[in-house]
Amino acid sequence: MTSKRFKLAACTAQHIGDRSEQQDRVGIFTCPRLPGSALFVLADGMGGKTGGAMAAQQVMSTAKNLFESYSPANETPHMLLNEIATESHTVIRLSALSEEKEPHSTMVALLLQPHRADWAHVGDSRLYLFHDGALIERTTDHSLVEQMIAQGKLTREAAYHHRLSNLLVNALGTAKPPMTSFGESETLEPGHSFLLCSDGLWAYFDDDEIGQALMNETPRKASELLIQGAREGAQGGGDNCTMAIARLEPVPEPLKPSRQPF
Repeated sequence: MTSKRFKLAACTAQHIGDRSEQQDRVGIFTCPRLPGSALFVLADGMGGKTGGAMAAQQVMSTAKNLFESYSPANETPHMLLNEIATESHTVIRLSALSEEKEPHSTMVALLLQPHRADWAHVGDSRLYLFHDGALIERTTDHSLVEQMIAQGKLTREAAYHHRLSNLLVNALGTAKPPMTSFGESETLEPGHSFLLCSDGLWAYFDDDEIGQALMNETPRKASELLIQGAREGAQGGGDNCTMAIARLEPVPEPLKPSRQPF
């Protein structure tokens, strides 16, 4: 458990990029029964016509509903996050049958509690964890190129320019059940920053650039700078760009009353 007090500064931000439709969704949810806790969720929808937007919205609705009924006494954080993924997958599949669309979605979710953080992802939407600008952890994309890197068939430099760099091997709403990856941090303290983002953002930055932005700017200003950088890097061919930022900031210790002379 952390020995230092902190407060949460957070924001979400989006840009449609150079696409005709915004198919990303992002949200921050709270629960009156869980003071001091928050659930951050981001989904990048894919699919013909309006299928992608519908799939991403299903992730958001499912996450909100499940968090409202979440009971830490009966469920672990990983159980909640896994249920969000599996139930979203089922709902998207059912929607595809009824709407005759081909909707899929990624998902990345972060459950922040006063004493710990837990996260999960499906697809290539990412979570980054920094401390004072230094990268502590980053999720590994469920993509073909990441699979090839792990197998030693591709270098990370070559993966960036690979013609199949956008091909996912895991997503919500596909024919096979999703494989959810999890992470956690049992220590939280001022200086920690989390970023959840879609590939329309992370494709244009290295880890250090993101860490510096989160450390040196407020979450709102950092989101504006990152979107601006992504737009410049895309050069007119940018995807939807979406993020959520959570930064833990110090809380001044209350002043001890001085003793008054008699």
